[in-house]
Amino acid sequence: MLTHPFIPEQILLTEPDLHSDPLHPLLVGVVDQVRTVVAWAREYLCEPHPELGRKGPVCPYAQGSLDRDTFYLAVHRGDTVNEAELDEVLAVYRDWFHRLEPITGPSAQFKTILLTLPDLPGERARQIVDRTQLRLKPSYTDQGLMLGEFHDGPPAKGGLWNTDFRPLRSPVPMLVVRYMVASDLPFLADDPATFAGYLRYFGSRGPTSLRGQIRAAAQRHGLPIPETSADVSILHPNTNQGVR
Repeated sequence: MLTHPFIPEQILLTEPDLHSDPLHPLLVGVVDQVRTVVAWAREYLCEPHPELGRKGPVCPYAQGSLDRDTFYLAVHRGDTVNEAELDEVLAVYRDWFHRLEPITGPSAQFKTILLTLPDLPGERARQIVDRTQLRLKPSYTDQGLMLGEFHDGPPAKGGLWNTDFRPLRSPVPMLVVRYMVASDLPFLADDPATFAGYLRYFGSRGPTSLRGQIRAAAQRHGLPIPETSADVSILHPNTNQGVR
């Protein structure tokens, strides 16, 4: 378990913490739901799916995150949520994410924080999670991060390889923070704000297979593709995705 250095009520848990005795007070009454998130990651995210439309696991990074103990769980309690307060809570975890090891190198791409909302019921959870992700996504991509939305709706977004597949279904509503990688382009290219964030980090460094799509999106939004610079590397020193 990790405790925030300045805000002790905000903690990050890993799988062993869900089986400790005694349990952390934050888990009392919801530990089974949070354990379900780990089981869902292992049994769904880390496995192939017949509707996915490609080979391999649903999430290419979940197994690596679990194996490296960088699959961090946060818990926000309450059956009602003030969205402005939720934005502030997420901002703490977002800023903390930047300081968590590993910060650089290939292993950094496996780091993730899952902010679970285990008390939030049904339709209320779906609306809050979707609105929060939509509202905050541009500010996260501006920092080289992705903010994902997961709930039992499921979210309406289709898969990249099968648009009828809904990959973001989860047993507990949550918002997930991870580093942006070059292959996130399709999730960001249609919105000028999120695409600008992508360009900031991968504009001239993306893999050859994506450069045509990058140029097309830049032209569509009237955005210049920045040249590679040391500054870009310093601003986003995580995985070196696309530098090949």
